Amino acid sequence: MCKVDTIHEGSAPVSKEVSRTIPPWPGPVTNNFHKGLSIDGSPQRGYSCVSTATKDSWERLFDEGYRADVSVNTDDGGIIYAHANILGMASPAMKGLLKQSSRFRRQRSISILGVPHDAVRVFIRFLYSSCYEKREMEEFVVHLLVLSHVYLVPQLKQECEKKLEHGLLTTENVVDIFQLALLCDAPRLSLICHRMILKNFKTVCTTTGWKVMKKSHPALEKELVESMIEEDNRQKERIKKVNERKIYLLLYEAMEALVHIYKDGCQTIGPSDKDFKENQAPCKYVACKGLELLVRHFAGCKLRVPGGCIHCKRMWQLLELHSRLCANSHTCRVPLCRNFKERIKKQSKKDEIRWKMLVKKILTTKRIAEYICID
Repeated sequence: MCKVDTIHEGSAPVSKEVSRTIPPWPGPVTNNFHKGLSIDGSPQRGYSCVSTATKDSWERLFDEGYRADVSVNTDDGGIIYAHANILGMASPAMKGLLKQSSRFRRQRSISILGVPHDAVRVFIRFLYSSCYEKREMEEFVVHLLVLSHVYLVPQLKQECEKKLEHGLLTTENVVDIFQLALLCDAPRLSLICHRMILKNFKTVCTTTGWKVMKKSHPALEKELVESMIEEDNRQKERIKKVNERKIYLLLYEAMEALVHIYKDGCQTIGPSDKDFKENQAPCKYVACKGLELLVRHFAGCKLRVPGGCIHCKRMWQLLELHSRLCANSHTCRVPLCRNFKERIKKQSKKDEIRWKMLVKKILTTKRIAEYICID
């Protein structure tokens, strides 16, 4: 016998006629059980472990059609024999169809058309034993998803969605599955398909499924294109914010390095009262090397006035930024710190707002970076 996957829904009544020839419907037992049996990650109520012999009996009942009282008509004149009580208990929709079927005839009949005969057989078999073979699921997963939705069999529907999510969903069939998920009220599956389409948009656009959808459902195609544009814009915005955060962190590190140079000294540059040792440990501030060159240039440049030299202009901006971040300008050893504090009071409102926004973003970015490091 082929290895099968099994789902157990719980106990259900069967007719007296059937119960004389087969074991009870698979249900909760108290021996040889597995606690915490789950379907798609959701814990089931009670305990469930059905022996192979019990499942084989239900499989044999379906295969042999013993005392079957319903014939299921499929495409190409195919017929599958089944039992009304079992179909009705496993599927509320089937129960309604069977009630509508003629009661004057001993053999009732229902039709399931539009899907392959073998897919219908796998579906009916699942109603008996909650089993399916891996090969059949892979071959008929789309048809089984439709049948489970139409005939209200949530366990099979969950299995189809799970199998599609974990392997059977590809760039070739994702557009078809996406449309099917929308029709079959499968929000999780439709979301997964939507994400796959956006992630592999260029590849998906070349598939047959996309071309067919473009002709049959142009509104859906337009919606997906708009979603792709929005996602692309969001991605660009995320990249922009990441780059901005990097710049703000670099500015904060530059401010720390600036204080380090004028307070403690670094390698070959520092305050006049600092004694430099020949074998100093490497500086921990990455920005020190660049700042050292900038400070040396600033000290000897003849066009030091703001706007006269781009390097000096950058140094003036760093000094002003430091003064806005400095908490105690009276004891600070960075040049012009106190002067800039006084100058700030005379600046225009527009410049003041611009500088305050920059300082706020730098401090916020630094706090976020520290929080991430702690976590």
